Amino acid sequence: MNTNILIVDDDTTIREAIHDFIGLSGFNVFTASSGEEALELLKTTDISIVITDIIMQGIDGFKLTELINETYDTDVIMMTGYGDKYSYEEVITKGASDIVFKPMRLEELLLRLKRVFKERQLRKERKIMLKKLEELAITDELTQLYNSRHFYKQLDSEVYRRGRYKHPLSLLFLDIDYFKKYNDAYGHLQGDKVLIRLGQIIKSCLRMMDSAYRYGGEEFTVILPETKCEEALIVATRIKDLMGNEKFMPISGNIVKVTISIGITEYRPDERISSFVQRADKAMYIAKENGRNKVASLNCEFRN
Repeated sequence: MNTNILIVDDDTTIREAIHDFIGLSGFNVFTASSGEEALELLKTTDISIVITDIIMQGIDGFKLTELINETYDTDVIMMTGYGDKYSYEEVITKGASDIVFKPMRLEELLLRLKRVFKERQLRKERKIMLKKLEELAITDELTQLYNSRHFYKQLDSEVYRRGRYKHPLSLLFLDIDYFKKYNDAYGHLQGDKVLIRLGQIIKSCLRMMDSAYRYGGEEFTVILPETKCEEALIVATRIKDLMGNEKFMPISGNIVKVTISIGITEYRPDERISSFVQRADKAMYIAKENGRNKVASLNCEFRN
């Protein structure tokens, strides 16, 4: 955790006294004699907490706090010798985390600093936890691809973007051929290895803007923004060929090949998302009907 603290006060005696006292408590302390100097230091140094006097020449403590809140992830503790003029409620409203009134005991300042620092740590831990929970909610645990719930949310966003910017949008539906027979013959643990490897292969073939999903069971989908059908065909063929070249060994000494069937289609202006998805799904079943280990398309206009 970042323990950098910045003391801002135009009184050299107060500034140095706080620096020395807080430094003895394990914090890494910087100092500035003005708001302007503080802002220059913040440009180059990651500061967790700024302790600033309110009344200073040039940029005062209130303005400094405002500028810090606009740009930096930094907490502010204000100091003032005018307890009758400024209140806790006012400084909190201005964006500070606490206030200390002069003359002050350095021990009290340290306690308040530690409290703000602890609250800062708790906020960061909570933010990390919420991010992890959000990722878990939209991620398939086995393949680490997105799940079907997130698929529809993202597809809705991409369709909206397609309508706004008139860029092409293609969709792939993938299904593992004879996967039930594979599971029945070798067990679900071996089947899971196939699913995991297919997820890895799909991800290896995509750009940053593309996204892949485990739709359910052995079915996968891929959203390809700004992609026409002929370009989607290249991606689908690459995924199919890479998977077909994989060598699985569910039983020692017994190499097994696993193939996939893929359907592709391109979004039509103003069509329902359900129709778009159903057409990609139907194209996949056409690939299966054509002998599996194939790529098939529906309503695609391929250009030379």
